[in-house]
Amino acid sequence: MAEVAVIGAGMGGLAAAARLAASGHAVTVYEQASGHGGKLGVLRRDGFTFDTGPSLLTLPHVYRDLFAATGAPLDELVEIVPVEPTCRYRFPDGSELDMPHAEDRVEAALTDAFGVEAARQWRAVLTDAERLWDLVGEPVLQNPLGGVRDLLRRSASVRDLMAIAPWRTLRGVGERRLTDPRLRMLLDRYATYSGSDPRRTPALMTVVPFIEQRFGGWYVRGGLRKLGDALFERCVDLGVRFRFDAAVAAVEAGAGGVTGVRLRDGERRRADVVVSDVDAEHLYGELVGDRRSHRPRRTLRKTQPSLSGFVLLLALRGKTPNPAHHRVLFPADYDDEFDSIFGRAPRPVPDPTVYVCAPDDPTVAPDGDEAWFVLVNAPRQGDVDWTAPGLAESYADRVLRVMAERGLDVRDRVRWREIRTPADWERDTGSVGGSIYGSSSNGPRAALLRPANRSPVPGLFLVGGSAHPGGGLPLVAMSARIVARLVGPA
Repeated sequence: MAEVAVIGAGMGGLAAAARLAASGHAVTVYEQASGHGGKLGVLRRDGFTFDTGPSLLTLPHVYRDLFAATGAPLDELVEIVPVEPTCRYRFPDGSELDMPHAEDRVEAALTDAFGVEAARQWRAVLTDAERLWDLVGEPVLQNPLGGVRDLLRRSASVRDLMAIAPWRTLRGVGERRLTDPRLRMLLDRYATYSGSDPRRTPALMTVVPFIEQRFGGWYVRGGLRKLGDALFERCVDLGVRFRFDAAVAAVEAGAGGVTGVRLRDGERRRADVVVSDVDAEHLYGELVGDRRSHRPRRTLRKTQPSLSGFVLLLALRGKTPNPAHHRVLFPADYDDEFDSIFGRAPRPVPDPTVYVCAPDDPTVAPDGDEAWFVLVNAPRQGDVDWTAPGLAESYADRVLRVMAERGLDVRDRVRWREIRTPADWERDTGSVGGSIYGSSSNGPRAALLRPANRSPVPGLFLVGGSAHPGGGLPLVAMSARIVARLVGPA
């Protein structure tokens, strides 16, 4: 039995703790905040409940597998329901598309919105994306990947690598294969699922809309935080110990590998294995001084961090006509958004894409009212000083004005609002600059070559959104499964 220290009680850390405890190890989780969940946060106030992080669950079978492997059927603990439509998109010309939950209804919806030829083109792109999913779904995303050699070894042939086509971009796929500019905009949107720029994100990311349409979009009744709460309780039942308000200042190591962790208050805790659920940039830049960590530290300096997010939590009086659980309101100039975030002079996006999550769930708002989560993509803290006096409030007003200009005016219905900026994400979650996904997928290597789950320092492992295979609820759970297999049973 190994003594395991897990740094961070985000979903990746909780999933790793549950699997390792179920394998017979003694697990202690150290979390700088006063509670669990990480980016899967929650705000409760005046009868309103808001998920403050992820708002859509894809690949729910990943969590069903996690709970089955650790002794408790997931569907007995939370209610997972389909989202219909998965999302309502509004385009700059005012046209709309309701993307169905069921894959067999997608083509008809696209035909109604954009015509037969546009629907055929989209189907062709996703047919090729299915092949990519076959190449990366099991062989790459659910196994440890330590670099280009591992990627080559896991690819069945040169033809497979040609299919992944890392030199192409997601934008390039849209320009070559989709004639309707609205469909190109829709495809570009999926780059932001990894916090990236579609003009630089590899064409591999076409697997994201394929996954969403093949496996559907899902919601957890009461809010996705319920999933985090269920996983936390699973850990407690398995004997995992939790130390909250316990920030780790260093991962300590000797010649043979890790020896434990040192807390910010000076306390030292011995460990045979350390699993880090903190941002890889923070881990290698601040917590690990061992010379063996030089290579991943140097690699991270060469990658571009992911974008961050500016969030409004809106407590609204009354109900919205023609509601939709998820909405995306596109701008006239999508490129300006990515230039504003990733360009040489970052700034709050003047005319941003607006994402709205408005659950039709009576448990998250008082009777007759609504709880809305509104997100726009934003530069990281440091690229823009989001703590500057008045900036957050004035930008919140701008976002509400943009929503009104695009047909979704709720300004006279706001009971109160809460604002979360990239500076808040950095402070509350430890993600450097408030990057939502750690490193972006900008560049041919970045999408598949995130920091490895096994560190060069023996006994140190990485889980969570900044490590392989990437960010998002299903992927961080996959990273935990990989790490549990690498550590092995007691």
